[in-house]
Amino acid sequence: MFSLTPVVLLIVAIYLLSSIKILAEYERAVIFRLGRVLAKPKGPGLILVFRPIDRMVRVSLRLETLEVPAQDVVTRDNVTVKVSAVLFFRVLDPNRAVLEVAQYLYTTSQLAQTSLRSVLGQAELDELLSEREKLNLKLQSILDQETEPWGIKVAKVEVKQVDLPDQMIRAIARQAEAEREKRAKIIHAEGEYVAAEKLAMAAELIQRQPIAIQLRYLQTLVEIGAEKNSTIVFPLPIDILSAFTKSSGNANVPAKEP
Repeated sequence: MFSLTPVVLLIVAIYLLSSIKILAEYERAVIFRLGRVLAKPKGPGLILVFRPIDRMVRVSLRLETLEVPAQDVVTRDNVTVKVSAVLFFRVLDPNRAVLEVAQYLYTTSQLAQTSLRSVLGQAELDELLSEREKLNLKLQSILDQETEPWGIKVAKVEVKQVDLPDQMIRAIARQAEAEREKRAKIIHAEGEYVAAEKLAMAAELIQRQPIAIQLRYLQTLVEIGAEKNSTIVFPLPIDILSAFTKSSGNANVPAKEP
């Protein structure tokens, strides 16, 4: 007579082997037993899942990277730009990540897209380009507050790329060029002002010591001679000419008879 004992034992052994699940260090298993979730997720390591009584949902606890597609954003100063971002988050509570939302990856992606358009739409273009860190922190705070009931922690949000229209790029280039010209003119004017102050101080010093101008003439001659020029233009002071004129005029005047 055929015995069912070996068959039963074989079936039981196969069932037990199929019930063995191995979870990695970064994985947790949310177990539904007869439709009701267990209080704590299982893992890591070896666990037993008795089907069909139990149903297991694997949840990764590693940091997830979610790329937010480019969104058309109208800034507060009515400039249309395309902005893409990157979202970094991790699951802190596997039970809530499974129970509170159907697909937490998809839902978090959609929430990130809508929040990106909402937050950046409240900023001006200059703020979007120059104060990106502040906008990143604001996005992170909003997303972290929204995903906290799902057992998800948003670690970081980074605005990845901002695509500007061609006419706006040209306008920004013209603005930057005008700003550089403005700074150049201010620096040149400040240099002229300082030079004028120094010249006024030098003039006052030469006025107190007239012989200093003669020394300057001689120094100028030495500098010109060092360059081996064939022609030297030497400025002759007017007071020297006037002195010669006076002396020649006195020589032409006849002496008075006694």
